[in-house]
Amino acid sequence: MEDWIVSVMSEYGYFGIFLLIMLENVFPPIPSEVILTVGGFMTTTTTMTIPGVILASTAGSVFGAVILYGVGLLLDVERLERIIDKYGRWLRVKKTDIHKADAWFDRFGVWTVFFGRLIPLVRSLISIPAGMSNMKFWLFISFTTLGTLLWNTVLVFVGEAVGENREQIMHQMELYSNMVYALIVLLAIAAVWYYFKKIRVRN
Repeated sequence: MEDWIVSVMSEYGYFGIFLLIMLENVFPPIPSEVILTVGGFMTTTTTMTIPGVILASTAGSVFGAVILYGVGLLLDVERLERIIDKYGRWLRVKKTDIHKADAWFDRFGVWTVFFGRLIPLVRSLISIPAGMSNMKFWLFISFTTLGTLLWNTVLVFVGEAVGENREQIMHQMELYSNMVYALIVLLAIAAVWYYFKKIRVRN
């Protein structure tokens, strides 16, 4: 995959970076860590500059985030309520559960978006609940841009600093990503366990 990323950047420059990062946001399995560190390294071998790579990658991230925010808008609370009216009895979900989750995101959502942009996988998917909760668009854009700018800047500078030795850094980033994925799985299992335990208490 890295060879393909390098070829896209070499051929299309900043637009290639914009496109790759936009796709990474919409399709999380594409690793932003590789794209950004490669982009940072290529500032030492091409005419691309660090500010240019950071701006292009940040623009791509925000554009991709807006797409997923729009998906969240299509799955807003009102639509979920209609689904619960129809299937809630089988799903064991009540409207109050949706309202509680929505209220929580209304209260802490902006910081969830900001810090979520610093966590692999979550950094892309966090845009969907932001849209579902109808977070104010300007707030979503602001905190998404800030979190994204921080993430992109760090990785681009890392790529520029380590150059061709970035494989060691990528190994560390891979360990970090795997730890995050494992934590997400454990939290999901805990949530499912809590949910079914709550159902047994109700019954």
